[in-house]
Amino acid sequence: MSSLKENWRIALLVVLLIGAALALFVPGVPAGDTGNATSDAPTNLQYGIQLSGGTRIRAPVVGQTAEGVAVDPNDSAQLSQNVANRLGIDPIDVDVRAPDQQRDTGAVEVFTNNVTREEFRAALEAEGYQPDTIRDGVTRETRQQMVTSVQDKIQTSALSGGSVQTVSAPGGGQFISITAPGRDREDLVRILEERGIVRMYAVHQADNGTYVREQVLSQDEFAGVASENSQTEGPIARVTVEETAAERFSQQMVDAGFDQRRSCTNYNHSDIQQTQGSCLVATLNGEPFYARGVAPGLAQSFRENTFKNDPVFVLPAESMDMAREIELNLKAGRLPAPLDFENSQSISLDPALAQQFQQNSLITGLLAVLAVSLVVYARYGRKEVAAPMVVTALSEVFLLLGFVAFVQYPLNLSHLAGFIAVIGTGVDDLIIIADEILQQGNIETGRVFQSRFRKAFWVIGAAAATTIVAMSPLMVLSLGDLSGFAIITIVGVLLGVLVTRPAYGDILRSFVLDED
Repeated sequence: MSSLKENWRIALLVVLLIGAALALFVPGVPAGDTGNATSDAPTNLQYGIQLSGGTRIRAPVVGQTAEGVAVDPNDSAQLSQNVANRLGIDPIDVDVRAPDQQRDTGAVEVFTNNVTREEFRAALEAEGYQPDTIRDGVTRETRQQMVTSVQDKIQTSALSGGSVQTVSAPGGGQFISITAPGRDREDLVRILEERGIVRMYAVHQADNGTYVREQVLSQDEFAGVASENSQTEGPIARVTVEETAAERFSQQMVDAGFDQRRSCTNYNHSDIQQTQGSCLVATLNGEPFYARGVAPGLAQSFRENTFKNDPVFVLPAESMDMAREIELNLKAGRLPAPLDFENSQSISLDPALAQQFQQNSLITGLLAVLAVSLVVYARYGRKEVAAPMVVTALSEVFLLLGFVAFVQYPLNLSHLAGFIAVIGTGVDDLIIIADEILQQGNIETGRVFQSRFRKAFWVIGAAAATTIVAMSPLMVLSLGDLSGFAIITIVGVLLGVLVTRPAYGDILRSFVLDED
């Protein structure tokens, strides 16, 4: 029992090494595993474009921002609609941000290249507002929303291992950086150039006999969607409407005559006057992808005003592929603004070159381990001191690999540089521990060992704190691959200070006390 108490740090290291091995080599262990590695890959590690091939695009967000607009939060929606009407653009391309805890003054954004600054200012002044400045670009809040929306879009589109972040250019410009391992530029642009705006319309005959098209649901009013193969109805997409919009939607459908069963026999998007019947139409970026009539059960729920109690309706599909496409269109979400691919920067890497980088990185890592081992052995001349030191340093790298595999963090060359830095700093700390303990005379008791170890550990802790402080700005700033290098280094230092250095102290104590 006393031995277990004294060596619990070694036991903790062993348990963590087993956990790291599971995360690295057992299929399906990493939470939310969507890795781009194939099923026959030896590990669960993900690789970025530098080590697997793929594309990285850095594109600015299309838009202009009027700063210093003193708008009341209650007037935001009306101002957005009025500005859109004056500029002749879709209201979805206007966003009004009232002052709040994060923003001292209001701002208005337009997400189109078809409006000049003079036209933008004139529209605001016509509404009684005097903006301080109008600049190219969008607000920080919009960029954050873009990152979240693009991330959701590429994950829904099965772009495995894709990552999205904001980056800053030296001249002060802001870009959205999208990385897609294993994909070419055309695939990535094709997925991202569509904003994913989904709307639902009721197309029906008015009292004068002409057909009208009324929007009944916007994308933000869909609470959920699921595709399934129903035994009674076949392939379907089951759509849930937000409770706040359900009653209004139901009333609009009654007003349009959909409280009775309606069939849709011929819907013509370019000329709705050629439509036959009454159609519930869903569009993606203005193009219809679904047009059907209303089933008797749904019509009855509209008529009896019970739809709001269970705001779910079914969209029948011709096949499961169509049902999944409907689900994808509704789930992927829309981009707050379009990306400017004409002024974008892209990097494409051939998979063969990426494979060569992997091999060279492995060779570099092995050479680093060999060099460190030779230096340690040359210093002490005793393999019983050098061997545990090298093994401990390698266990730190193994733990870090397990952590990276578990969180599914795509590795690039900068991250591998962080691994090599961890090896070097780790062995430096272990040498400090060994020198402090072995080169100050004989150790007669465990208390003497503990005193010397604490003295060495204070030095190591101070060095670790300095490294973390120095790397933190690189981790939080939008500096591309440098952020990855900083993250790997900081996590490696924390693992060393909290796990491997104390475990090495227990190993050395057992060796020294047994020897004496």
